[in-house]
Formats: sequence, structure tokens, C-alpha cells
Amino acid sequence: MQLLLMNLDEFETQYRTAIENNLNQLQTAVLLIAQLETIVTNVGQDLQNLTLTFEEYVDSQRNK
Repeated sequence: MQLLLMNLDEFETQYRTAIENNLNQLQTAVLLIAQLETIVTNVGQDLQNLTLTFEEYVDSQRNK
């Protein structure tokens, strides 16, 4: 068992390092989620605009 061979300072250092690494990964994930939300919003707006343009075109062709 590695824990039995560690002194308190070594254990604390490993613990803090592990916590820091996990928090950094969590922060990265949160930032990626925010970027994805922006992309999804932009795609949604683009699709709405394309649909509106398409509908206007179809209506104009029908009225000719």
C-alpha cells in the first residue's frame, strides 16, 4: 500500500494536485459547453433565417 509509505505532506501534495487537475478539467468542460451553446444558438438562428427566406421565395413563386 502506497498510502502507508507516504508522510502527511506527500499525501497532501498528491491530494491537492489531484483536486487541481480535476478542477481544471471541469473548468475546461464548462468552457466547452458554453462554446457549444453558442454554436447551437447560431445554428438555430441560421436555420430560422433560411426557413424564412425559403418560405418567402416559395410564396413569391406561387404568386407569379
